[in-house]
Amino acid sequence: MSPDSTTPGSARPAAEVNEEIRALWLRARGSLSDRERAEYELLVIEWAAAMRGRVVEAA
Repeated sequence: MSPDSTTPGSARPAAEVNEEIRALWLRARGSLSDRERAEYELLVIEWAAAMRGRVVEAA
């Protein structure tokens, strides 16, 4: 299965969320503000849900 495909439990593919996480870190230059940290936490939760969906599908 491609990492770019949409999985149950996530509105976006894990690869797309991962790119957004990387872009956030680049914009923040490695030091997140409180607002950026909250955004990062939500993105990580979304990414983890997408990854879990991939594992369930593989099983």
